[in-house]
Amino acid sequence: MALRERLRTWKRIFCWLILLALGLLGLLQYGLPIVRHLEALIPMGVCPSARMVLLRDNFTGLLNPWARPDVLTCTSWGAPIIWDGTFDPAAAQQKALQQNLTIGLTVFAVGSCGWRTAQWSGGRRREPDPGGRRAQPDRPRPSGRYLEKYLARFLETAERHFMLGQRVVYYVFTERPAAVPRVALAPGRRLRVVRVARERRWQDVSMQRMHTLHEALGGQLGREAHFVLCMDVDQHFRGAFGPEVLAESVAQLHAWHYHWPRRLLPYERDARSAAALAPGDGDFYYHAAVFGGSVAALRALTAHCARGLQRDRERGLEARWHDESHLNKFFWLHKPAKVLSPEFCWSPEIGRRAEIRRPRLLWAPKEYSVLRD
Repeated sequence: MALRERLRTWKRIFCWLILLALGLLGLLQYGLPIVRHLEALIPMGVCPSARMVLLRDNFTGLLNPWARPDVLTCTSWGAPIIWDGTFDPAAAQQKALQQNLTIGLTVFAVGSCGWRTAQWSGGRRREPDPGGRRAQPDRPRPSGRYLEKYLARFLETAERHFMLGQRVVYYVFTERPAAVPRVALAPGRRLRVVRVARERRWQDVSMQRMHTLHEALGGQLGREAHFVLCMDVDQHFRGAFGPEVLAESVAQLHAWHYHWPRRLLPYERDARSAAALAPGDGDFYYHAAVFGGSVAALRALTAHCARGLQRDRERGLEARWHDESHLNKFFWLHKPAKVLSPEFCWSPEIGRRAEIRRPRLLWAPKEYSVLRD
């Protein structure tokens, strides 16, 4: 009888623990601030010492991962995760100057949409469409205001922080070239404006980006730049963003997901989609607000994503996070040569984190109700 009573007690405790765990996961999904603070306690893992010794950067040489024992500084395939303190910015700057590089920076400021599908507003994730799994019928939407709201600050802060001392060419894609603000550029830096068509839905603009980038990389952009970084317009630079971020292929850890267990990451799970990852697949969750690499590597990435998006469209599907879902599928199949820590693309809504020492790029406040309606 006593044994049966003890078993019953343990069963109740176990059930309460399960309910507590499910409750915390639910709160985590909806981004309540108190849970966001607790999320920082989830360990990121530790880079093995044997792998640390081998970590090198294509611009700074040997890295110093021991300077950041509080965070994960390498991937399982041996790529570095770049955190403040692990690299020498002066060495990276000198190496880039020796190579006489031209660095491209692309940004889209297109009416009727914003450029990120997997971002958060007020701590709550915004789903792409009601129902989510199948493409929604086209419906006209009034022109958005992303160009007026964000582009000037993006370019002005880039001139203060992005690749200072290097040759830079900005590519602004917009359906209203005449509305692009005039920004004073330092010597050796140029701005090119490319006209693109306006799409009917913001989801379509997001998905069309990969096709547009692929064409640009096969044209003038690909001929004049050695490395290219692709960014969202609704963010601004806060700190130095230099050659330490360059590599053959570069992925950005998502600020809202870098502490999450892999099984909770918001990959596309619908097996019908070209972006689908099977349970157990995936390394990290990457943010499409920042990605880059060599021209050849980006041509391969954008071609893969454009094909996947087109295949889904032909089947009447939309991946959960549109182009970002396809980007994550690509980086699962073709591992990035370098991963940027969340310091390089941080959301102030998350609040302060001890490991985020020097944010380089900050998300702007999301005003979807104004900008997309």
